Amino acid sequence: MEYRKLGKSGLQLSILGIGAWSFGGGDYWGAQSQDDVDSVVHKALDLGINYFDTAEAYNNGTSETSLGLALRGKRGRAIIGSKVAPANAAPDRLRKSCEQSLRRLGTDYIDVYMMHWPINPHAIEHFTSDPTTIAQPASIEDAFGTLKALKNEGKIRAIGMSNHGIKQMDAVLAYTDDVVANEMSYSLLSRAIEASILPYCENHHIGILGYMALQQGLLAGRYSRIDEMGPKLIRSRHFHHSHGPETRHGEEGAEADVFEAVAKIKALAAKNNVNMGTLALAWAMANPNMTTTIAGTRNLTQLSRNAEAVDYKIDRDVMEQLDAITRPTLEKLGDNPDYYENRNNSRIE
Repeated sequence: MEYRKLGKSGLQLSILGIGAWSFGGGDYWGAQSQDDVDSVVHKALDLGINYFDTAEAYNNGTSETSLGLALRGKRGRAIIGSKVAPANAAPDRLRKSCEQSLRRLGTDYIDVYMMHWPINPHAIEHFTSDPTTIAQPASIEDAFGTLKALKNEGKIRAIGMSNHGIKQMDAVLAYTDDVVANEMSYSLLSRAIEASILPYCENHHIGILGYMALQQGLLAGRYSRIDEMGPKLIRSRHFHHSHGPETRHGEEGAEADVFEAVAKIKALAAKNNVNMGTLALAWAMANPNMTTTIAGTRNLTQLSRNAEAVDYKIDRDVMEQLDAITRPTLEKLGDNPDYYENRNNSRIE
């Protein structure tokens, strides 16, 4: 297993991380067996995978509970990243959220504790309907001051952000440079952070935790047509805005480019005798600016397939072909990484 240092912290993360959104079961991903979670977590640790990514919002906290159960007796071998919603960014709420996450996880400390989305009304409204919380967001000083206090108390080891753009990182860093991570979506079909966010984070010694590396199964070869995908999986700007009431971005999408790219990536993988998902994960890991690449993992079969990417080295010509295959999608979707909102009404700036 290869490990990379997370920003300015002393934490060394495996280049493959385990996404725990499905843990505990819920409306988005469906039921999830705790036996499968235990098996995945234990085998991942044996493989040298040490990063596990969760959040208080995942399945209303049951993701954290499930991960905590799986790590009983093994906590010292794991690095846990969890996230607090911007609706809970005010000092009292943030402290309460942290304490609740600690209890659910069954641990005395969280290794990387991140602000899940920027603290602005548009992001907050996705976590609460309370009009006062939406209209009067917590300040950067209050939120990150509380995170610094929690770190000083030993309840968290490192402070991070998630889904923060350049302006938002500037605002945080103007208050404190005690931030070591930014968790962002990054895959062959979601390359927006390459333009400015990756270079910014490199220059400011902020590690990138990449999520949605398999594009929710699309890059694992599970789907080749839009009618094979459920409504929750086609809400992003990759697809036309007409696909159901849960789609809110209002854009034309890039469906033709997306499915053409999927077909070509699948063919390229077959030509090189490698699983499509393995190729997609290996591509993300090949970027040296990515500290870890997070893959949602529900069972040992998925874990085994994902882990193959750790040792798979992509030739330069294949990297160039993957760049060419996915560039039309990148150019059509642009450089804003909020794929669920209209680019002119983004939560990320």
